[in-house]
Amino acid sequence: MEPITLTTDRLRLRNFVPGDADAVYESCQDPDIRRWTVVPDPYTRQDADFFLNRLVPDGWREDSEYPFAVEPLAGGPLLAAIGLHSRDSGIWEVGFWMHKDHRGRGYMTEAVRALAHWAFTGLGCTRLIWRAEVGNAGSRAVAERVGFAVEGVQRAGLVNKGTLRDCWVGSLLPSDFGLPSPLPYLPARDQPAQA
Repeated sequence: MEPITLTTDRLRLRNFVPGDADAVYESCQDPDIRRWTVVPDPYTRQDADFFLNRLVPDGWREDSEYPFAVEPLAGGPLLAAIGLHSRDSGIWEVGFWMHKDHRGRGYMTEAVRALAHWAFTGLGCTRLIWRAEVGNAGSRAVAERVGFAVEGVQRAGLVNKGTLRDCWVGSLLPSDFGLPSPLPYLPARDQPAQA
């Protein structure tokens, strides 16, 4: 798939370009981004170049990952990174980080909503997954504001820096946005207790 651009009232989600290297490198010096996400730690300029010149174009070309740079619609600095990663047929996972100077303004919630809508309408996504290491309260707050149903904790559900970590997991379905699903969904009904 060719990279696309998504817009919201305040934001533009666009393809990353090699010229974003300084901004990505600077953002990933934030200890919170390195702690809670899977970016390398320490994060070097070579890591930024590898992300922009290999991972981003390979993901789009292989239809396996769709990373987006998030910036103000009116122009301005890189605010965040957000992306979708293919899990199974029709199932995608969202991941994101926000530059420390731009947190607390609702930008990430707005970006995740836009990306989720595109996943459902443009990719035929049947289930969008969000995962974050237990304790990453900022990520969980975004997921809950978007409407993800937090389903629980997966033991050893996330690998970060070579260590298995427990993670919160949540899901968003097309119906949560009032959209039709590509496949019918038959939710489980509460079952009476077995004697």
